[in-house]
Amino acid sequence: MINQEMKELGCKASAIRELFEYGKKRKQEIGEENVFDFSIGNPSVPAPSIVNETLIKLINENDSTKLHGYTSAVGDNLVRQCIVEYLNKTYQANLDYRYVYMTAGAAASLTISLNAILEENDEVIVLAPYFPEYKVFIEKAKGKVVVVESDKNTFLPDFEKIEKAINNNTKAIIINSPNNPTGVVYDESIIKNLSTILKKKSSELNHTIYLISDEPYRELIYSDIQYPFVTNYYDDSIVCYSFSKSLSLPGERIGYIVLSNTMNNVQDVFYAICGSGRSLGFVCAPALFQYMIPNCLGYTSDIEVYKENRNILSKALTEYGYEVINPDGAFYLFVKSIDEDAKAFCEYAKKYELLLVPSDSFGCGGYIRISYCVSKEQILNALPAFKKLIEDFRRG
Repeated sequence: MINQEMKELGCKASAIRELFEYGKKRKQEIGEENVFDFSIGNPSVPAPSIVNETLIKLINENDSTKLHGYTSAVGDNLVRQCIVEYLNKTYQANLDYRYVYMTAGAAASLTISLNAILEENDEVIVLAPYFPEYKVFIEKAKGKVVVVESDKNTFLPDFEKIEKAINNNTKAIIINSPNNPTGVVYDESIIKNLSTILKKKSSELNHTIYLISDEPYRELIYSDIQYPFVTNYYDDSIVCYSFSKSLSLPGERIGYIVLSNTMNNVQDVFYAICGSGRSLGFVCAPALFQYMIPNCLGYTSDIEVYKENRNILSKALTEYGYEVINPDGAFYLFVKSIDEDAKAFCEYAKKYELLLVPSDSFGCGGYIRISYCVSKEQILNALPAFKKLIEDFRRG
């Protein structure tokens, strides 16, 4: 016999990945230029030149045995120190490199963290709309997902609903800012208010409630909002980060976990992180890309490209009659579905070769997610299809 739960996960991809695979097949059939694939958050902007320059230098100047060998299970010490120095300087944080664990990207960071802190039937609050894989990660760690709707007008956290959802089984809450799928950014007032609630409820319930901050889009902010680094506001914070989006390296799977050094029982929590990484087979993140990091901290791909894409698409869709949530960060446009059934509307959109993700898998119905980290040319070429889609759909 095999694990039937794993079989179910394996035989059906996420809605995003399923659509992405459909798009690849469709491009082979009718040509890539004829398919407008807005399904997946796969950065189209090249990595900054410092990335390739650093990798080439590392390869040319180092013994290959050492370069491609194991680092410590938790990651290379110098790399961990450089990350903390950068975060402390950039966000005026007070972090300690001893509580940094290098990972194979954000998914590994989240999976390791959840398996480290959760016991059977512990509850984790997620704020809808949320990244669908949170549910997979939480349930695999034997936790229970508790979905709390965000404010329907702003898609910012609804603090009253969050406070009501917290109970004696609550072990953590996951936040994601800039948010996938809405692009909404949480400013300092949001983090302060959330921290106040968590401190109050932790005290009332006499147990720690962890704040897990999923931050792969941290540098992708287009407004003048200053990113509030959560460890400055809440002691029991776990930061999960990936360089996939900021440096356009999604396929390389490199990131880290960092704990607030003022966390309750921080050493024990870090040991649990290490044990979780060991049990899941996530020891020693890719060495070459660990060694790349110190030279590339503070660099990003050209996010002005994403900002221009957002502006073109948002302006055009609004003119056509779509209701658009204007994002301050990430590279997704959250748009009200013309049909209440977003799945049906996205299926209808395929007639126009538009590949759009329905919001249902994000824990919130009635919207579509458009990933605009594509070429400007694709967006401009897709605009007539978006216009025809809404016109034809409304005519019935």
